[in-house]
Parts: sequence; C-alpha cells; structure tokens
Amino acid sequence: DGYGDATFGGDRLMTRYEMAQIVAKAMAKGANVDRLAAEFADELDSLGVRVAALEKKSDNVKITGQIRAHYQSYDKGHSGAWDKKTNATSKLRSRIWLNGQINEDWKYTGMIQNEQDFLNDEGDETTDFQRAFVTGRVGGVKVEAGRNNTALGLGVGNILSNRTDAVKLGFGKDIKLGLQYGKISSGHETWDGTAYKSAKKADKYMAATLGGEIGKLGLNAGYVKADDVVKLGQDDSIWYLGADYRFGDFTVDATYLKSDVDKIGANKVDEDGYVIGLAYKGAKAAKAGSYGVYAKYYDQGAGTYIHHGMNTDLANDFGKYGFDGFMIGVNYTLAKNIVAAVEYSDFDAKDNYAGKKPSDKTIWSEVTFTF
Repeated sequence: DGYGDATFGGDRLMTRYEMAQIVAKAMAKGANVDRLAAEFADELDSLGVRVAALEKKSDNVKITGQIRAHYQSYDKGHSGAWDKKTNATSKLRSRIWLNGQINEDWKYTGMIQNEQDFLNDEGDETTDFQRAFVTGRVGGVKVEAGRNNTALGLGVGNILSNRTDAVKLGFGKDIKLGLQYGKISSGHETWDGTAYKSAKKADKYMAATLGGEIGKLGLNAGYVKADDVVKLGQDDSIWYLGADYRFGDFTVDATYLKSDVDKIGANKVDEDGYVIGLAYKGAKAAKAGSYGVYAKYYDQGAGTYIHHGMNTDLANDFGKYGFDGFMIGVNYTLAKNIVAAVEYSDFDAKDNYAGKKPSDKTIWSEVTFTF
C-alpha cells in the first residue's frame, strides 16, 4: 500500500514502527503473523488507536473451518467385558469457527462441530455447539469468558484437555500469570466394572499458572484444583513444574507433577509423576513439505491428571490408578493447509488394579484440512 500518498520509499530501510504498521494491517486482514506480532509487540501496543482503526475497517465477522478424518486401531487388554470392544474407530470431524469483532478491544468466537462414524451402519452423527466465548482486555488484563477448550500441562495437556465453562485472566508480557475459575463441562463414559456409564469428569475447578522465557529456555509452573473427579471419587489438587529448551530444530521438555491423592478407596496409588519429550521440527500447515517427529514418555500417578489429551483411552477411562508408557509420532504437510499425522502409543495401567492390569496399544492416523 505504500505511504498512502503514492510514494513507497523503497530506497531506504524502514523503521520498526513502519514494519509494525505492516504487521497491523496484515492482522486486520486475517493473516497468520503471530511470530511477527510477538516480535513487534511493543510497537503494536504503542500504535494503539491506529491498530484499532485498521481492525474496524476489516470484516466484522469471519468464518474459518477444519475437517479431519481419522482412523484408530487399538489392542486393549483387560480381564473384564470390554475385551470384546471393537478394536478400531474411524470418524469424520468437521468444525466451523465464527469470529466476530465486537469493538476495538473485544471479540467473540464460536464453534460448531459435527462428527460422523464411518465404521457402522447406524447413521451415527452428532452436531454440537461446542464453544462460545469472548476475549478482550480490561485495562492491562487479558480476559476470556465462556466455553472453550482448556489445556493445562505441556504438550497435549498432561493434566487437563477438555471443554470448560470458565473465566480466565492473564497478566504480564515477559512473565505471564494466568488465573482460571469455572467448571469442566463435558462428560465421558467411565467403566464401573460391568458396563460403560456416562459421567461428568469433574465439577468446579480453579487454576493458577506462571510462565516465561529466558532465551531459548521456557519455564512454567502451576496449581490446579478440581472437585469431585469421577475416576478418583474425590477432590484433586495438582502442582506442576515444567521446562522446555530449543536447540536448533530440536525441542526437549520435561514436567514434574505432584497430587494430594495417595489413595483411591483402600488402594494406595502414586501421588506424583513426570513426562519427558523430544521433538524435531514440526509440520506447518502453511508450508507444504514441512514435517516433524516427536516422542514422549509418561509416568503419571492417578491424581496427576483429570482428563488427558492423548489419542488413546487408557489415560482417561482405564488408567484409574495411574499409567506409564510412551508415544511416538510424525506429521507431514501434504499440501498447503493439508496435514497428515501418525502416532503409536503403548501404555499400561499402574499397580493396585483388581485382576489383570489394563493396557492399550494404539495406532492413530489422521488427515486434517483447514480453510
């Protein structure tokens, strides 16, 4: 666009504020420039009114979407009736995102999800209005309120990865403090020894997080408290401390977790746990041919997770007394905005399980299209 007066000034270096104007205009047009926005955060804040004016000129409502096809093959071991459960799942998941600009400081986000089951002839299909929340600022405090997915813990949400109805507050720039309060909204099926039954994961929860970076080292810590966790039959409090370090194309991470749950009924369980991971590069949806390889090892006591975010059921449904094992995966961008991924995981439930301990070996594959 140049300077608006038919001049370009291409014979000289631009200033950081001029570059920030370019980033602001790109953001107003919906471009994904997160890394540039982070680099020029101070200048963008200083631009203030000018950035807000650019945003007001952009479309007030934007629609984006994602469609994902997955196939999962698993081998579960147990002495109970769920030995006979089907050993594969395959679904098509479609998501439509609605993003509306309320004013210069606030916006609304909603998401509708549809799932279709490929492996039966029963016409199984569900459509849910899964997310609805507003984000904005009150003074220097970032605010999110409504129903959204919440991930607590590094990577795939080692503690919680589930929808919550909550208010979330964020403070600071270099050192970030987060506070959350609400309820874990979606339920799932749990095994009671004879049958699967639908149950809420937990009732009210609260969380406090603290994180920041020192060069290539990222540090984070937090506290999570959840009421009436179904798989535990009691309240749960979790402390965690994590770090990740980037060197070249590699990232290594580690998290230590400690819970106040050391017994479930009469059974003694581990009250702490850890997760370590290593990743090389990573597929980027906007760059065809980009790829990544990653691996994680988990050893988590029963109280160190509420609802895990992995592509396996053991950690959520069957690993009542905790679990350990590993997961490896690879992802690859087949074409712009088309990403394929394959994961293999092998998990076992921890001791103190009546009868044969549950185990879960899973191959998960997916192709995701975004638009």
